[in-house]
Amino acid sequence: MKSNKPNKAGGMPSVTSTIKQVIRSQRAKENIKNLLRVNKAGGFDCPGCAWGDSSEGMLHFCENGAKAIAWESTERTVGESFFAEYSVARLRKQSDYWLEYQGRLSQPMRYNRHSDHYEPISWDEAFELIANKLNALSSVDQAEFYTSGRASNEASYLYQLFGRLFGTNNFPDCSNMCHEASGIALKKSIGVGKGTVVLDDFYEASTIFVYGQNPGTNHPRMMNSLRKAAKNGCKIVSINNLREVALEKFASPQKPLELLGNQSVDISHLYLTPKLGSDIALIRGLVKSIIEYHSEKIDNNFIMQQTQGFADYQLMVMNTDWQDIVSQTGVDIDDIHKAASVFANSKNAISTWAMGITQHKHSVDTIRELVNLHLMMGQIARKGAGLCPVRGHSNVQGNRTMGINEKPSADFLARLENYFQTPMPQNSGHNVHAALKALHSKSSKVLICLGGNIAAAAPDSEFTARALKNSEFSVQISTKLNRSHLSVENDALILPCLGRTELDEQQAGPQQITVEDTFSMVHASAGNTPPVSKSCLSETEIVAQIANKTLTNSSIDWLALKDDYSKIREFIAYTIEGFEDFNQKISVPFGFHLASSVNSLKWNTDSQKAEFNTTVLPSSAFSTDLQLISEARKEKIFTLQTMRSHDQFNTTIYGMDDRYRGIKGERKVIFMNPKDAQHLGFEESEVVEIESIWTDNITRKLDGFCVRIYDIPSSNLAGYYPELNPLIAIDSVGDQSFTPTSKSIAVIVRKSQQAQKIDVITT
Repeated sequence: MKSNKPNKAGGMPSVTSTIKQVIRSQRAKENIKNLLRVNKAGGFDCPGCAWGDSSEGMLHFCENGAKAIAWESTERTVGESFFAEYSVARLRKQSDYWLEYQGRLSQPMRYNRHSDHYEPISWDEAFELIANKLNALSSVDQAEFYTSGRASNEASYLYQLFGRLFGTNNFPDCSNMCHEASGIALKKSIGVGKGTVVLDDFYEASTIFVYGQNPGTNHPRMMNSLRKAAKNGCKIVSINNLREVALEKFASPQKPLELLGNQSVDISHLYLTPKLGSDIALIRGLVKSIIEYHSEKIDNNFIMQQTQGFADYQLMVMNTDWQDIVSQTGVDIDDIHKAASVFANSKNAISTWAMGITQHKHSVDTIRELVNLHLMMGQIARKGAGLCPVRGHSNVQGNRTMGINEKPSADFLARLENYFQTPMPQNSGHNVHAALKALHSKSSKVLICLGGNIAAAAPDSEFTARALKNSEFSVQISTKLNRSHLSVENDALILPCLGRTELDEQQAGPQQITVEDTFSMVHASAGNTPPVSKSCLSETEIVAQIANKTLTNSSIDWLALKDDYSKIREFIAYTIEGFEDFNQKISVPFGFHLASSVNSLKWNTDSQKAEFNTTVLPSSAFSTDLQLISEARKEKIFTLQTMRSHDQFNTTIYGMDDRYRGIKGERKVIFMNPKDAQHLGFEESEVVEIESIWTDNITRKLDGFCVRIYDIPSSNLAGYYPELNPLIAIDSVGDQSFTPTSKSIAVIVRKSQQAQKIDVITT
């Protein structure tokens, strides 16, 4: 089978793509300056991924980071004349790519349901309208306060404070759709819902296991860290059902010999491709192999002194049949033994994972199984070893630290009550799943979104669109036009905000915000590009103005907070542990670290020890046995995962190419194993329809997707989101996490009724 994939990631194509995006922004001069300041002390934090910053080298950006910066800092604007030309009905017919490509939102707009157009509104009128709508609710819990991962610590803190003083814990957040399982699993196992390593640990590790992630596309700066680790002699084991070129060979664009020549670095020592949803079985196999063949490497002292429940767990492992492990994973037993041997013989081992692990039904137990492996080997709480969930959007972790949580801890609420001398709501609020259900049933009335694109990010697109349209009033605080602005039928506002690259000038002078990265490093960020429009306000100011208008009896001077963000950081310093002397700490280049209690061997669990999790290996990636459905229909059921293309970050689509997978000019594709294609009689570029199978008997079907033959396990499929989101049932969620099961969708694939082939352009 001839592959159209490149034989390495990075290199000159990454540089070429970066230059193209900078020119395309129509702000080339400003964006070249931006690229020289991004992720540096005194500069601004990249609006893309949350990978940690390094002081090494002159350039601290990657190809996709450059795309994010150029996409945000553009001369193209969307304002009154644009919305006068385009009705909402007409805009709904456009692609997500087209919508965002129109440029930056430049003035506040209000939806007129009679004309089906957005029309200008003044900021004062907008704030007054929001306050009136909120205060007219019969219950405070009829309001939903959604947050995107891009919001700063200052905006997020103010947002949750406003929401709680309003009286609700309804804080659905983008975390609910990505790493929620990580936080729950880690909290249960080790007492802290975050990772335990810092960036430098990657260079001390002798082994790094990379589970369910594609860093070459989703967080490319991580590739430089993996490259450096590999050059240091670290053995990297990649576990991903797709063969991703970046995890095989990488040429750093910042190394002249690799940029200009044919040199590259081999990344993976071993690459395993288990079937979708079988990671828990694979990790169980690693543990079982170590117990059977490397028992002398088990850290019994650590187990005895720091953990609880190992005896029961060990018995469970030994009672797990090898045949079940091999049949579920589709991985040869010899390869499992090889991977286990690598881990067992590691001096220092890191396990890192992303949404390939978290967006499954059994994600919480899978991550706890991963923690079990580290606890058994004592590979935690020391240099070069530990656990690293790689967060997606910049500051998605900081949002949660600031209190964006529908289930806040009693300690956090007590700190707020003590400092502000005001009772805080104690009942659990809505996550994304609950919020969408409440909006769909019209039990929630108002939706305010601090960033993001919930219409495209959430599953079950038809259900989600109806939920958003059912809101009596919605507010979207955004930089660019997106699908969420069009999911309206009643009253709605679009409020344009500043981007990370832009100068935030307030009464006290230029302001800086702060963010928290994957490694719990908190640092300052300050843009200096002139705002695209004088009508754009910062997210922090918008939240403060809404609170000022809504909470008329509040003792807090909200307008003083928007004038000087250091006053917000003083609130944070008094109410959130680890942020004492916050304003002083961020004056240090690259900020400060929120030290994990785990690294001082303090386990904030009920037993005050790290907890082994004992669970029977699930028999299926799904919540129900689909074999009967398959037999009744006489059709093969596949497991489908959604994923990003290389020209994409979350729901933002920068272009139609996926260079690392050999796709150009197309997004409606389905990657399929060659034997599966042959069995179904499909040829390359065959047009197919896809129908998902779920227990609610609702038909969810998409047509017009073309088959791409790919190196993927048999019975597995992959394709892009948000195009495939309509196939994910709203109630198909992970156990305990309520995260959509975007990596384990049961589907049937048939030849399309269109009866044609799509001419896909390949690189």
